[in-house]
Amino acid sequence: MSTTYSISDLAKEFDLTTRAIRFYEDLGLLQPERTGPGGRNRLYSGRDRTRLKLTLRAKRLGLSLTEAKDIIETYDGPRDTGAQLQKFLDVLAAHRSQVEEQMADLQANLDEIKVHQREARALLAKASSDEAPAPRKRAAKRADAAPKTP
Repeated sequence: MSTTYSISDLAKEFDLTTRAIRFYEDLGLLQPERTGPGGRNRLYSGRDRTRLKLTLRAKRLGLSLTEAKDIIETYDGPRDTGAQLQKFLDVLAAHRSQVEEQMADLQANLDEIKVHQREARALLAKASSDEAPAPRKRAAKRADAAPKTP
């Protein structure tokens, strides 16, 4: 007999909400067996658990759920490891290109922020030196300015 999992088992194991697991099911990433009255209870197989694990791994890599599903479904087809690995490499190459482009944009943004910081610091230093008050002269204490005692 193969091991089965309830939705709460998977939610706890992968630190997900049951709603997230049902969402993955709605996308076709998981296909639990329905049991109980009206098929209200879900029983997830070891295959579903593995698919969920692969889905979460793909998300950590920054892949979309559609990309994750495409990759995972290649593993459900005939066991042509070469085709599966090529599909995976193609998706990863496209994603890597996108991430590198985002990194270049972020680096350009960071460089621009640094320029603005330098300019703002220089203006602040100039403004501070222009506004520095002249040294104050101490007012001579006047005897008549002291509070009078009754």
